[in-house]
Amino acid sequence: MRKQELRPGGETGQGHTASSPAEQVKALVDLLAGKGGQGSQAPQPPSRTPECPLKPHGNDLRIQRHREALLNRTGVSPELGSPSPRLTSLLLVEGLTDLQLREHDFTQVEATRGGWCSAKTIALDRLFLPLSRVSIPPRISITIGVAGVGKTTLVRSFVHLWARGQVGKDFSLVLPLTFRDLNTHEKLSADRLLRSVFPHAGEAGLASVALSKVLLILDGLDECKTPLDFSNTVACTDPKKEIQVDHLITNIIRGNLFPEVSVWITSRPGAAGQIPGGLVDRMTEIRGFSEEEIKTCLEQMFPEDPILTGWVLSQVQADRTLYLMCTIPAFCRLAGAALGHLHRKRPGSPDAELWPPRTLCELYAWYFRMALGGEGQEKAKASPRIEQLAHSGRKLVGTLGRLAFHGLVRKKYVFYEPDLKVLGVDLTLLQTALCGRFLQREETLASAAAYCFTHLSLQEFVAAAYYCSASKRAIFDLFTEGSVSWPRLGFLTHFRSAAQRAMQAEDGRLDVFLRFLSGLLSPRVNALLAGSLLTQGEHQGYRAQVAELLQGCLRPDVAVCARAVNVLHCLRELQHTELACSVEEAVASGGLARLTGPPHRAALAYLLQVSDVCAPEASLPLCLSPGVLQSLLPQLLYCRNLRLDTNQFQDPVMELLGSVLSGKDCRIQRISLAENQISNKGAKALARSLLVNRSLTTLDLRSNSIGPQGAKALADALKINRTLASLSLQSNRIRDDGARSMAEALATNRTLSVLHLQKNSIGPVGTQQMADALKQNRSLKELMFSSNSIGDGGAKALAEALMVNQGLKSLDLQSNSISDPGVAALMGALCTNQTLLSLNLRENSISPEGAQDLARALRTNSTLKSLDLTANLLHDQGAQAVAEAVRENCALTSLHLQWNFIQAGAAKALGQALQLNTSLTSLDLQENAIGDEGASAVASALKVNTALTALYLQVASIGAPGAQALGEALAVNRTLEILDLRGNTIEVAGAKALANALKVNSSLRRLNLQENSLGMEGAICVATALSGNHGLRHINLQGNHIGESGARMISEAIKTNAPLCTVEM
Repeated sequence: MRKQELRPGGETGQGHTASSPAEQVKALVDLLAGKGGQGSQAPQPPSRTPECPLKPHGNDLRIQRHREALLNRTGVSPELGSPSPRLTSLLLVEGLTDLQLREHDFTQVEATRGGWCSAKTIALDRLFLPLSRVSIPPRISITIGVAGVGKTTLVRSFVHLWARGQVGKDFSLVLPLTFRDLNTHEKLSADRLLRSVFPHAGEAGLASVALSKVLLILDGLDECKTPLDFSNTVACTDPKKEIQVDHLITNIIRGNLFPEVSVWITSRPGAAGQIPGGLVDRMTEIRGFSEEEIKTCLEQMFPEDPILTGWVLSQVQADRTLYLMCTIPAFCRLAGAALGHLHRKRPGSPDAELWPPRTLCELYAWYFRMALGGEGQEKAKASPRIEQLAHSGRKLVGTLGRLAFHGLVRKKYVFYEPDLKVLGVDLTLLQTALCGRFLQREETLASAAAYCFTHLSLQEFVAAAYYCSASKRAIFDLFTEGSVSWPRLGFLTHFRSAAQRAMQAEDGRLDVFLRFLSGLLSPRVNALLAGSLLTQGEHQGYRAQVAELLQGCLRPDVAVCARAVNVLHCLRELQHTELACSVEEAVASGGLARLTGPPHRAALAYLLQVSDVCAPEASLPLCLSPGVLQSLLPQLLYCRNLRLDTNQFQDPVMELLGSVLSGKDCRIQRISLAENQISNKGAKALARSLLVNRSLTTLDLRSNSIGPQGAKALADALKINRTLASLSLQSNRIRDDGARSMAEALATNRTLSVLHLQKNSIGPVGTQQMADALKQNRSLKELMFSSNSIGDGGAKALAEALMVNQGLKSLDLQSNSISDPGVAALMGALCTNQTLLSLNLRENSISPEGAQDLARALRTNSTLKSLDLTANLLHDQGAQAVAEAVRENCALTSLHLQWNFIQAGAAKALGQALQLNTSLTSLDLQENAIGDEGASAVASALKVNTALTALYLQVASIGAPGAQALGEALAVNRTLEILDLRGNTIEVAGAKALANALKVNSSLRRLNLQENSLGMEGAICVATALSGNHGLRHINLQGNHIGESGARMISEAIKTNAPLCTVEM
């Protein structure tokens, strides 16, 4: 796309007012002839209020009549006057991707999983305005969208709203044309083109009306009968000269004709590639339906039957391929109509042929049956007899099939009466309601009728049905259109010819045709269409041979192309799914490494698009060789989440992945390459891709060997990259040098929010540099710095940063040799910091003295939510100090004190704190010998506490008395959801006490009684108690000497008493 020039005048819309009508007329003639001036030199109409439509005075009466004529043409549909949000907010794109240029519309939707990557949007009422105050409006605008997404609806809505004065107020005149109109002319002048759409100009033509801005709309470039050839078109600057229509359009786009007229073109993506990017000022794309919009569309189709709507929606969602296609509005309506017809035909019927469709061909077979049945026509008419249905179906295919097939071969999607006569189409049949289900008629401005299939996929289905039927009697290649060819006898020979043509078509235009052709051989489709379109059992003997033929198309190419993936779609339509199923099972079981042949690679690429197992996340650890990965690269482009952990990938593979991430088509958002063999060279390859990539938000490189140089390369990329939000370099030996590089990146980067640097041998020096960066950085939210060697010096540096930084929310300093001086500094920072929510100080050397500093900070700080002090040296004295602070703190929700040599005294202090605290929801005291006395103190608090939801007391020296106290508390408490007592000795007595509590407790969801010497009796008590408990969802009774037979019996008892509860025995 070309870059727009800066506006000379600076502000938008500046100009001079023309002095007299005569001068305005002359100026307009010059304008349309391409002689007008630029910027402020262009003549302007008399000033008017921008918010109001043109008033009918003087020459504006003609404009008013033009507006009224446009309103009559567009009709009064509510959708036009109030278009949906997806039509009023278009996606701003920077050009066409390779996928859009080369592949079928269905392939584009499937490959991208029905998603749209552009985050930038532009409102319909600003579509032709400058993007900034210093830019000029676009002259050539293109809006792309796959077939059926609503391009023509968008144009009609815009024209309708402009005629009512609601959008495009900068344009005095909007001239909407379709390529269906233009196709009726062989030669045309620019002047006559404009007169054809603006007949109200009168004898003097457009020059008689003084205008400031004109918008010419050219809808449906993909329907142009002659491809645009910008390299061989002779320049023309005379607006009155008659030239070929395609030459006229190229000259208008180039600006040789009417350079001051704004031009808006709509097109399917592939056809839009005919226009050189350097001539395009703005490109937008219409997105398809969202999940909610699919539901809304179906509700609008069946407004009085919510049950039918729900059933249709459930059937659409049951098949991923159909669901992806339903993001295309036209397809969604077609699917809704077919499924609605099926639902009304099958109430309670066990007939196999009335099963819901699971392939495209099955869905279209139901649509065909619906059309033959005349649903939606006058109810007074009698239902046609089966013989009539069969005759109608065959006549329809005979009439429209040849039209559809030869149109598909010639890339022709709009037909006129001469086309119909050449192909022997019975014009009288086109007037029937049955034909109207497939073909729509539209009057052009030249009063010639244009015909097109209601959706491209219907043309492909009818073409496949025709080919299937014609192949029985054809003796020459049906693709040669009467040219001399070698004789071809038999269906299988003709199918092979179709498959070869489809595989050779670089634009994929025969992909869906081949799917339908394959689907017509499936038993279910044959049952649906037997008697109306197919003969019972027709071609059924060829299924196995066709499947073998299709799999033979999967050649051992270097890369799995879209044609190969389409072969898998064909096999599914054929109901031959053994290959795909075997690969899907291998992915689920981790046995994919042994399946490396071309068919398996193609099947894996197919599953990455449509499988519920693979599509949400392409998880391929431990199974890919570099060769297999290389062949899959073209398809991995469109995976949102990609996991390639533990594949022993080395640097050459990173070069390949880097090329994928650098691609314009790349949609990968999250990629994990953990536990491979990536060194600094591989990291540099990935870093180069980050310089241009605009999709990746998460990169996980943990447990590799990128070293300081690899970290520097990635850091340099982060200075430019503006999309990566999460980076993990855990266990990469980046050391202080690598930390310094990352610190330099953080000083300028404003998008990275998560950085994991644990286990990287970073010392005080590297920490100091990171701390200095944090003083400037406001975007980083989470810093994982655990298992380094920052010591007290590093902790003090980070403390200084926390006093300034107002962005960091989570800081992990686990296992960093931090002692009391470092903690004192950090706690001093917490007294002023108001943003940190989580602090992890586990596995350091905090003594009771350091705990005093912790306590002081907790009394002052009002934002910290989570504090982890696991595996320090607090002892009772330090824990009591923390407990005293918890009594006053109103912010902390999670406190971990595991393995801190805490005994009953501190547990009592914590119990007293819990009686007053109203914020703490999770308390971890495991691996502390609090005993029965400490457990009883905590239990007493539970009787009055209404905030705590999780209590962890594993290996806490708790016996039966402590369990009895906890049982009494559970009988009263209504908020605790998790209780973990693993590794204690509560025995049978404790189990009975807890069982009695379970009979009345309604809040507990998880209970862990693993390794508690319950024995058979204690376990039975707990299992029996569950008959009155409907809240518990998980219970662990492992390691209680129950025995295998006892475990089975108790497990069955729990299943009977509490079917929603999962038991681990």
